[in-house]
Amino acid sequence: MLRAIQGIYMLRPVWAVLLSLLAGAGLIAIAGVNPGEAYAALFGGAFLDYYGLSSTLAKMSPILLAGLAVIIPLRVGLLNIGAEGQIYMGGLFSSMAALLLPEMSPVVQVPLCVLAGALGGGLWGLIPGYLKAYRGINEVIITILLNFIAINLVSYVAGGPMMQEGAPYPYSEEIREGLWLPYIMPQTDAHLGVVVGIVLCVVAWFVFRFTTVGFGLGMIGKNPVAATYSGIRVRRNVVAVMFVAGAIGGLAGTFEVLGLKHRLYHLFSPGYGFDGIVVAFLAQLSPLMAPVAAFFLSGLKVGGLIMQRAVGLESTVVEAIQGLVIIFVAASLAFRFDRGNWRRFLERRRLLDAGIAGGITNNSGGRS
Repeated sequence: MLRAIQGIYMLRPVWAVLLSLLAGAGLIAIAGVNPGEAYAALFGGAFLDYYGLSSTLAKMSPILLAGLAVIIPLRVGLLNIGAEGQIYMGGLFSSMAALLLPEMSPVVQVPLCVLAGALGGGLWGLIPGYLKAYRGINEVIITILLNFIAINLVSYVAGGPMMQEGAPYPYSEEIREGLWLPYIMPQTDAHLGVVVGIVLCVVAWFVFRFTTVGFGLGMIGKNPVAATYSGIRVRRNVVAVMFVAGAIGGLAGTFEVLGLKHRLYHLFSPGYGFDGIVVAFLAQLSPLMAPVAAFFLSGLKVGGLIMQRAVGLESTVVEAIQGLVIIFVAASLAFRFDRGNWRRFLERRRLLDAGIAGGITNNSGGRS
């Protein structure tokens, strides 16, 4: 029985999503639209239609990588709110490698662009990691502030030194086609970035689940004092984890530029770094569940636009439904499984049932 109850608790994000969609159905009905038709358009357009699915996968790539950039530090007791800034720095560094380096074979230059993007994001994650480990400064504050710096830095570069001549909007010249990421669905925008993201999630899960490095990192997250006494170099690991998380966030920006935008745009990320926080908690910090959470959230964003066009919903209703999902999932995290309390409750219930059964038996015997 305890296992069944624990399973229900483990699925609390699923229940939260279902309740949020039920609440969203009420909003849709108030707007004068049939909720069944609206949700059929949303899920059918995002997951069952060929081009809708490709759009979901294209949007999933940065959201998944941003989610992983949040999950890894959280497993070590760190909260990385800076994935958005790391995405921008990854896009900046990869664009510079694609546009400013001498033209060379794509076999050489594409990996260079990817490494440059990962390095840009990694350096942006290294700053709060170092300040947290060696100066004791709260990483949440630093990562939030670094987001604004990165966004404005990219805006300056895209609208200044790297801006295409005569462009009506701040963006760079187009990256040559030989450096674009391969597409995984013909005639669509779904690119190889989503596959790389899934592979990285599997690698992260394997490291945390089966290696001594992952065990040590998990110990730091649970009790850094005990980890220090056991010989784990906590400070060095904190810096390394934030660098790796930043590099993964940088890959999100790299793949967005090389796989989808093909230019460095001003404000090219519509908040993917913050969507990564939702993915992290929706997946309950499991790298293996992150692709599922990112796929759902991406489909919700793509399907929301399709639903808006198909049934004539106002954009505010669509945004409200997406907000309800976030609120319900966040609220579900407050419910934690307490084995001791449930064991005592079930024991009291068993004794009560036994007492009632005994009383019924005695009464039956007395009447006979």
